[in-house]
Amino acid sequence: MWRDAAVGTALAALVFLVGWDLAAPGAATATATHPSEDAHELGRRIYNFRCYFCHGYSGDAKTLAASYLQPPPRDFTRSSTLTRGQIAAALREGRPGTAMASFANVLAAGEMEAVAAFVEREFVQQQALNTRYHTEANGWPAHERHAAAFPFARGEIALDAPDEMLDAGQRAGRRLFLATCVSCHDRGRVNDAGPAWSARPISYPRMGFAPGQPNTPPVDAVSSASVYAKHEVPPTIDGLTARERRGEALFQANCAFCHGADGTGKNWIGQFMEPKARDLTAYTVAQMTAARLKRVIREGLPGTSMPAWQHVLAPREIDAIVAYVSRAMLRTEPATVSLQ
Repeated sequence: MWRDAAVGTALAALVFLVGWDLAAPGAATATATHPSEDAHELGRRIYNFRCYFCHGYSGDAKTLAASYLQPPPRDFTRSSTLTRGQIAAALREGRPGTAMASFANVLAAGEMEAVAAFVEREFVQQQALNTRYHTEANGWPAHERHAAAFPFARGEIALDAPDEMLDAGQRAGRRLFLATCVSCHDRGRVNDAGPAWSARPISYPRMGFAPGQPNTPPVDAVSSASVYAKHEVPPTIDGLTARERRGEALFQANCAFCHGADGTGKNWIGQFMEPKARDLTAYTVAQMTAARLKRVIREGLPGTSMPAWQHVLAPREIDAIVAYVSRAMLRTEPATVSLQ
């Protein structure tokens, strides 16, 4: 996860160092055969924020999301013929019939080029392990304290191993893995897969095609392609203040991945998570006070996938998000759920 200001500075340095032209979106090309280390690290930071959920920290697609997607996300470590140009094209245009959507409205042209170059070098060519994602800067301070869960994340211990075969620490590690880690990690190794664990979205909705008409785009692809797509559309709010507009940009760049562009958490990723992403529109401003919302964003929510953002966003940026959410998403009438 990365800060807008930091990315802007790094991107400016990137343009200077490798000569990428950002004037025409989608048309940036690298004038250097081997991008600089600064460009490589920019690509790493964007990948670790935008791409890891499906493609995995090390580009091998060994994630929980991958186990449910059909077709599965690409394993870059097994794509020896994949080129930087092909990766950049997929980022710009998406891949119809798969969960890979276009990032043209999310990332700048130079950022997509940085990601493409990073993936080609780090995963396709070197099959490297990438950097650790669970760092203090990303909201996981002292992550080693959860070491008891690591063997289950790595598949070293089967999740369905009999209790009597595990010691107290391993049993605690399994409980932690199933309660929290499984939201993003692969489901882990099991001796007996058994039936599906629970009812949940089992594949990404294929955008742009009407049910029963696999080769005919619908008139309104956003509303008719899936029940999830409509929640990726930000609300239209007139008269936002400068701070609220800043909060809107920060929310859509950082929070919408899980909570949906409309704040309902009813987008595909939000509904896929366990527990599901919180529906912000179900709360009143009296229940989800500015102070409480600010605290949750800053410190995270234990037992959920909501990380602490205090090491990622500046206090003024968190305040801007709180102002935007309070204005655009929280209700004025009684809430439909109790605040836990």
